[in-house]
Amino acid sequence: MEYRKLGKTDLQVSSIGLGCVTFGREIDRDTSFQVMDHALERGITLFDTAEAYAAGASEAVVGEWLTERGTRDKIVLATKVAGTVTKERVISSAEESLSRLKTDCIDLFQLHSWDDETPLEQTLEGLNQLVMQGKVRYIGCSNFMAWQLAKALLLSEQQGIARMESIQPPYNLVQREIEDEVLPLCADQDIGVMSYSPLAAGFLTGKYRRGQEVPKGTRFDVIPGHRPIYFTDHGYEVLDRLDNAAAQCGRSLVQLALAWVLQQRDVTSVLIGARDISQVDQAFEASKAAIADELAQLS
Repeated sequence: MEYRKLGKTDLQVSSIGLGCVTFGREIDRDTSFQVMDHALERGITLFDTAEAYAAGASEAVVGEWLTERGTRDKIVLATKVAGTVTKERVISSAEESLSRLKTDCIDLFQLHSWDDETPLEQTLEGLNQLVMQGKVRYIGCSNFMAWQLAKALLLSEQQGIARMESIQPPYNLVQREIEDEVLPLCADQDIGVMSYSPLAAGFLTGKYRRGQEVPKGTRFDVIPGHRPIYFTDHGYEVLDRLDNAAAQCGRSLVQLALAWVLQQRDVTSVLIGARDISQVDQAFEASKAAIADELAQLS
């Protein structure tokens, strides 16, 4: 496991991070505890959750685990505020997250998405107040476009307040838009990149095929909004190339897709979701796989 500096902060995060979106939604408390125990045992120190995950249930489960296991000082704790992000809403959301997480400080507090309705200056003022009060150590964003992050950085510099230290975008073999502007901006401004959805919400596992019915109970069945992103000619072409590469090296599609993201040096940490401990282990197996030639074909 590698540990890397996040942006200009003093936070050292594991190159594989644990996304906690499944907690309280797809898996229960006991299974969530097993996943977190195993992740920490394997060296994962970045735990990322959000108020929007299962309407706060994910944060609550993480908070119970931190308290029962006494692990708060062993991890980098990240969460997010969603929706309308007025100054008042940012502050109240952080207070609610702190309560659910059973801690007095969040290491990384992120905007879950861009808010078209609220002036960014107001949002940044709320975030900076949280930093000044010691309730949040650093701030970041998720799902921002390059110009949105650049605007936030400029305003923070002009006002002399806390700046965005990280961005959390989707990044996988199908969704590679961040390569055009986001990654170059982050490299130039020393912004940490915590990517998510390395398996494209399960599309790159091979369970969804061109012209076939979506399997009942799968993520694309439960959340059909994913379909327009991946069920495209481009998506299926990527899947075909992944099939070919997997056949050549005798590896699974999952291993190849994970390995491709994990070897991207411009990414600080790759967030993985897990419904059981085996899905934590598969990321480590992928990180060690000697499949450089096959990965080069996918790039």
